[in-house]
Amino acid sequence: MPKDQKGKFTPIKGKPSGNGKEGLGLRRSISPDELESDLEMTDKYTMGPDELQPAVHMRHPNRDTAKKAVQQQNVREAPADKTVEETLDKEHPAVAARQISGRPDKEIFAALAEQKGNICLSIYLPTHSSGKEVNEQQDLIVFKNMLQKSQKLLEEKKTDPSLIQQMLQPGYELLRDEQFWLNQQEGLACFITEDSFRYLQLPLSVPEQVYCNNSFMLTPLLPIITCNEQFYLLTFSKHNARLFLADAFGMQEITVEGMPDGMADVIHFEEKGNQMLTRTGSSGGGEGANYHGMNSNPDHKTDIAIYLEEVDKTIWKEVLSDKHIPLMLAAVDYLQPIYRKVSRYQHIAEESLTGNFEHEKPVNIYKQAREKMQPYFEKRQQVALEKYYNGSAGALTSSIPDDVIPATYYGQVDSLFVEKGSHLWGTFDANENKIVIHETEQPKDECLLNNAIAQTILHNGDVFILEKEKMPAESNIAASLRYP
Repeated sequence: MPKDQKGKFTPIKGKPSGNGKEGLGLRRSISPDELESDLEMTDKYTMGPDELQPAVHMRHPNRDTAKKAVQQQNVREAPADKTVEETLDKEHPAVAARQISGRPDKEIFAALAEQKGNICLSIYLPTHSSGKEVNEQQDLIVFKNMLQKSQKLLEEKKTDPSLIQQMLQPGYELLRDEQFWLNQQEGLACFITEDSFRYLQLPLSVPEQVYCNNSFMLTPLLPIITCNEQFYLLTFSKHNARLFLADAFGMQEITVEGMPDGMADVIHFEEKGNQMLTRTGSSGGGEGANYHGMNSNPDHKTDIAIYLEEVDKTIWKEVLSDKHIPLMLAAVDYLQPIYRKVSRYQHIAEESLTGNFEHEKPVNIYKQAREKMQPYFEKRQQVALEKYYNGSAGALTSSIPDDVIPATYYGQVDSLFVEKGSHLWGTFDANENKIVIHETEQPKDECLLNNAIAQTILHNGDVFILEKEKMPAESNIAASLRYP
C-alpha cells in the first residue's frame, strides 16, 4: 500500500466493474429482424430536450463547479499525449463488428437500401474457403489494404480523424481473429456507418471495391438476391443413391427417409441347389417379399428397374410430390434411361451427368452440374430481353437515363437492365422529380445506377446486370415499363 507525502498509507484506487471488453473486437451474428431494428435505433432512442436518460448522474447543488471547470480547461490546454484509443473512448461510443446472418435476401437488401446517413461506407472483396489463399492469409492482407483505402477515402471527404478510427477499428479487430479468416466463403461485404459495423459472407466472388456516400453500394449483392432458381440432383448407382438441392451458388445433400441402400436393399438373391432365386420386396426386405425368377442375373435390367423404381417412389413420397423444379440425373449411361422410364416425376432435366459418382466429392459434382444448368439460370433473363425487344418500338421501353431512373422510384419498372461495372453520377430528388447527371463524380453525387437498382428491387421489379455487348440498347441502363 503506497504512502502519501505525510507518510500516511493510502489505499490503491480500484478499477470500475466490468471487463472492459464490451466494445471493440467482439462480433456476433445479427438476424434480419435485428438488422432492421439496428437501422431504426437512432430514431427510437432520441431523447427530448427536457428528458434525462436512465442512470444519469446528477451533481450535488453545493458542488464546486468552478473548480471542475478550471480542471476541464487545463485538460483541454494540456498537450495531446493520449493514445488514439483513449481519445475514442471519450468522444465516440465503442462499435463491434456484427455479422448479418444467413444468405442475403430481399429483406436484408431492403433494410440496407433504406438506410441513409452522412457516411455509408461499403467494402467488398473476394475471399476463399480453402486452398493456398487461406494458408497464406491472402484474404486477410487484401482486407487490410481495403481498410487503408477506406481511411484515405474518408480523409478525402474531410471526416474527423477520430471518427475514422472509430469506424474502422472493428475491421482491424477482425484482422486479429484467426478463426474468422479460416471460415470464409467466396466473398465478403462490410457496411459501415458512424455507429455500426456489419458484414455479410457471400456465396459468390465479388471484385474489390470501396464506396462511400449517403447510402450503401448494393449492386454486387444483386446476383444473390435475384437468382432464385433451384434444381435437384440425383446421383445413383447399383450401390447407393443420393439427392441434392442446388442453386446458382452451391448445393447440399437432402436426407431422404427410407432411401434404399443400393440394390441389395431391395433385391435379395438366394441360392437353392444349382439355381439362383431372386426375391424382391420393399426397402430393407420388408414383408410381402416374393420369388419372381430363376437363374436371375443381378445385373438384369428387370432387377435394376425394380430397384430404381423403389428409389423414385421414395424420393417422390418424401420430397418431390409437390415440386416443379428440374431434376438432373447423374449416373452411368445405361442406368439413366431405366430411371427415366420408371420415374413418375415430370420435370427430369434433359441435361445429365454421365459417370460413376459414388466416391466423387459433392463440390466437384456441383461444378459439373452448374455448368450444364447454365441455360436454365439464364432463361428468365432471356425472356425479359425478348419482352424488351418486342416492345422496343412502343412506349413501354426506355434506355434514356433521365426517364428510366425516375421511373424506378415510382414503381414503373418491370425489368431493369444495367451494364456491369458501370457508374452514372449525379443526383435525383424524388419529391421534385428533378434529376441531374454529371459526366464525372462531383461532390454530393451518388451512383444513380446503384440507386435505380435498389428502387427496382424495393418495388418488386427484376434486375439484370449484363456485359456491355449484351445490353439491349446503346446505354448503360434500360428498362421495360409496367405502364408509360
